Amino acid sequence: MKQFCIFDFGFWIGRFDSIKIFVLALCSFLLALSFPTNAQQVPQVHHVAFLDEGSVSLRAHLWQALRQRLRELGYIEGQNIAFEARGGDGNAERLADVAAELVRSRVSIIVTGGIRAAVAAHKATTTIPIVMASGTDPVGVGLIASLFRPGGNVTGVTTVSAELGGKRLELLLEVVPRLSRVAVLRDPPAGTVELALQETQAAAQTLGLQLQILEVRRPKDFDSAFLEMVKERSGALLVISTPMLFSGRMRIAELAAKHRLPAVYHWKEYVEAGGLLSYGTDLAEGFRRAAIYVDKILKGAKPAELPVEQPTKFELVINLKTAKQIGLIIPPNVLARADKVIR
Repeated sequence: MKQFCIFDFGFWIGRFDSIKIFVLALCSFLLALSFPTNAQQVPQVHHVAFLDEGSVSLRAHLWQALRQRLRELGYIEGQNIAFEARGGDGNAERLADVAAELVRSRVSIIVTGGIRAAVAAHKATTTIPIVMASGTDPVGVGLIASLFRPGGNVTGVTTVSAELGGKRLELLLEVVPRLSRVAVLRDPPAGTVELALQETQAAAQTLGLQLQILEVRRPKDFDSAFLEMVKERSGALLVISTPMLFSGRMRIAELAAKHRLPAVYHWKEYVEAGGLLSYGTDLAEGFRRAAIYVDKILKGAKPAELPVEQPTKFELVINLKTAKQIGLIIPPNVLARADKVIR
């Protein structure tokens, strides 16, 4: 009996040690499993850079449209996304330097405003995804292989603007009886400006209009340019938009009204600043569409395989207050086609 009790006590001591080892192993296993789970609960913060060829502050409403769309898609600033906005202020050298700085900071994606910003970003990197929120002719400037299959690190939304020069001249002909000469205001350094000018010149020849081409490189050139328009008796004005001209849109509208010159512009922002007419795409909508590209890329899509979008809707915006100020009556058939009328 004594021997049996000694054997039984030893048996349970061994069994207890085995149970203790098993429990410790199980706890270690469960603890190991918990680490990946906890890691998954911490969201990755994606660093998205905005690169504008002009001034970010002057086009703040466009970048805000992109931010808002990303919020709707589930991105919360400071939690799973961070933004950095930089601009070239219309200076090509500065734009290139800023693009290089963004690449060195290893941002997740670069979203560009304007074709020159996209070109600068692409020269700085061929690996970081680049999403265009606006810009004309990305194929022509060598950014992408084709709209349907870009083939590199650039995709996004393109604006059709240069090709609308003929339509803008037609609008001027509708609102200005017996128009024969149109002044064209341009900022010459941009390559896409040359494309827009060529399209406008071809359309003018077809419509029987003479063009007076005026180059302005700085805002202080505006006054002298308008004096030349008056001197040469141009009957209307067409503005080929660039960042510098966009930033000076209020002054341009003031001078056009002062000299009683009917003017047509690319974007509605000019008309909201006091211009007469605009015909083009909705820039804010392009920036909202760009947010969808950002979302897709952050979820694993490759820019090379995301087709570049072209706009399908164009806006006609008319400022009747400006028309009244310069003594112009907008024909009813033109007003009926307007998407927005400022009264």
